[in-house]
Amino acid sequence: MFKLFDLQDKVAVITGAGRGMGRTHSLLLSEAGAKVVVSDVSLENCQKVVEEVKNNGGSAIAVKCDISRKDEVDGLIAETVKEFGKVDILVNNAGIADFKDFMAMTEEDWDRTIDINLKGYFLCSQAAAKEMAKQKSGVIINIGSVAMGQMGISFPNLVHYVSSKGGIAGMTEALAVDLAPHNIRVNAIAPGVIETPMVDPIKSNPEGLKGLLSRLPMKRMGQPEEISSAVVFLASDASSYMTGAIINIDGGWLAT
Repeated sequence: MFKLFDLQDKVAVITGAGRGMGRTHSLLLSEAGAKVVVSDVSLENCQKVVEEVKNNGGSAIAVKCDISRKDEVDGLIAETVKEFGKVDILVNNAGIADFKDFMAMTEEDWDRTIDINLKGYFLCSQAAAKEMAKQKSGVIINIGSVAMGQMGISFPNLVHYVSSKGGIAGMTEALAVDLAPHNIRVNAIAPGVIETPMVDPIKSNPEGLKGLLSRLPMKRMGQPEEISSAVVFLASDASSYMTGAIINIDGGWLAT
């Protein structure tokens, strides 16, 4: 049974992998046997994660990439193919969440969030899918959010973020249909409140954090590894009949 989760000889590209969930995605995918390409805007952070992977006996390279720029995304995939010969798995994980009052939000604020959180997923998915189609197999995993519209959950001062995550939900379903003929599966994970640097603004308000946790049946924030475990599942043959699905991992938030 455990061979279903075996990613031996697979090649995985992870964006936003220099810290937080992207880091643990890289580590757990490597532990499952995959060769990993650790990508982020900070090459220094990527190299630290690569060292962790290698210290654990894995194979990895670091590639600096701003996913909002097509030339850099194309370079990321080209470097992956040059180093490892193919692309089997793409984890669209990079994203930003800049808290900003809607009435004070600028066009630049909006564009930056959409460019990274949504356009970036499109660019990476398209570039990776072109390589996956050559081998008639592949997996794309999009990291969304429980705050992505029509789910009864949102966050104040994050209109641009919530809009981008809603777009990811729609993109996941549409890509699953478009890429199925190429035997490329596309699924998404919608995390709740996960203890990463992205939630530091929430943690800095003890009363607000207390109120938020009181709404969660499990009464705690999730850990990055608890999302990464699902990434390994979706990347593996254990999920071979899943495409176009969104997995909510939120400590029971949506159940309340």
